[in-house]
Amino acid sequence: MKKALRALLALLVLAGAAVAGGAPAAADGRPGGEQLPDIADRLRAIPGMSLVEEQPADGHRFLVLEYRQPIDHRRPWKGTFRQRLTVLHKGENRPTVFHTSGYGLNTGPARSEPARLLDGNQVSMEYRFFAPSRPRPADWSKLDIWQGATDQHRIFRALRRVYAGAWISTGTSKGGMAAVYYRRFHPRDMDGTVAYVAPNDVIDAEDSAYDDFFANVGTEECRDRLNAVQREVFLRREELVARYEERTRAAGGTFEVVGGADRAFESAGLDLVWAWWQYNGEWQCPWVPEPSADTGELYDFLDETADLSFYTDQGLEYYTPYHYQAGTELGSPSFGTPHLAGLLRHPDVHRPRSYVPREIPMRFHKWAMDDVDWWVRTRAERMLFVYGENDPWSAERFRTDRGCADCHVLVAPDAHHGANITMLAEEDRATATAALLEWAGLGAGDTGAPGTPGTRRAEPYAPLAPYDARLDRPDPAERRMMRP
Repeated sequence: MKKALRALLALLVLAGAAVAGGAPAAADGRPGGEQLPDIADRLRAIPGMSLVEEQPADGHRFLVLEYRQPIDHRRPWKGTFRQRLTVLHKGENRPTVFHTSGYGLNTGPARSEPARLLDGNQVSMEYRFFAPSRPRPADWSKLDIWQGATDQHRIFRALRRVYAGAWISTGTSKGGMAAVYYRRFHPRDMDGTVAYVAPNDVIDAEDSAYDDFFANVGTEECRDRLNAVQREVFLRREELVARYEERTRAAGGTFEVVGGADRAFESAGLDLVWAWWQYNGEWQCPWVPEPSADTGELYDFLDETADLSFYTDQGLEYYTPYHYQAGTELGSPSFGTPHLAGLLRHPDVHRPRSYVPREIPMRFHKWAMDDVDWWVRTRAERMLFVYGENDPWSAERFRTDRGCADCHVLVAPDAHHGANITMLAEEDRATATAALLEWAGLGAGDTGAPGTPGTRRAEPYAPLAPYDARLDRPDPAERRMMRP
């Protein structure tokens, strides 16, 4: 229905142009060069929307905004909070990509892969409860996947009066999960979804997929080398914890939430092998230290790979909303470590409850992920899932049964947690790009605006927009160890 309406609108626009004597269309799609009000003024005029700032972005407009949201969408009279978002504006006649990291917001100009592939606009939203998009006081019971999805729904409804073309939701890892949850609860908003490396922990207590992953990823030689250095880290626990505590205290760090430096160290040590595979590849195995390495080298390897600062109070603070969600709905991975037998002291430490202040109550809702999984398999449509072959988070992935119409699950060979469409094998890359173009109202190879003629591309999966180092560089904030 949406595609039919867009086609009808396009015909009416073309007919209007013919009546006007074939006057050329303006950049905003209006015939005869008629100009719409400035995009900043149009966005600022939306009720509840305020403009924070505009930053330069060649070929685009980039605006940082705030939108007034209900704390509780079920009881909107109970108060509001300000939620941050950004708009990377290309043109009102272009498709719009709705992006969320599932965490905080990058307030500098940046572009996701779907936005580049479509040469489209991009709206990026900060997930609720990530500061500063947090209600005051914070009622943590209002942080759940339905509330987050409904934040997106209200932003979409507010902005579609400006961007009336096709909309595609996207995100990576936790952002990919959020894109799926948004479609689950508001399935008619988006024309398609691209979810990158999105975990799907249907049954929180059933984590055998991770054991299978670590038993088979890479070569046996590489696996053995990583396990050996991880074991050596725990054998030298006393020296490493002393160094960890001394450096943390010198930097003003504390360990109140996790319960001490030794517990924080055990969390980081358990993360070591997972975090290495999350952002490294088989070819980097020769650079993993030998167990005979000196203690300083082991400490540096552990810190660089698993990020020791993360388990301090100061490191955990930003991620409190993630760990709260992991411990109430999303679930969290567990995996066997038989090579560490007799070396672990805190069997309860590697759980979300350990990383959330005790004054915040948590209760796990075990059916939340099962409901989403059932919907994806039996009711969803126009969903694209991209995973990395060597990514631990891709071990438990979304599945698409016959009930999921026009859905695709594609795996990038030898890729880690940074897997994307470009890394797919050629046939899969063409499949993914063709689906995305179709959902956005652009024919395969069509570079024109939705509903209008365009030129054909020689390469069917080439992006419509050229690479821009300022917009398309990886965001360092997206590198999260042992977090999706």
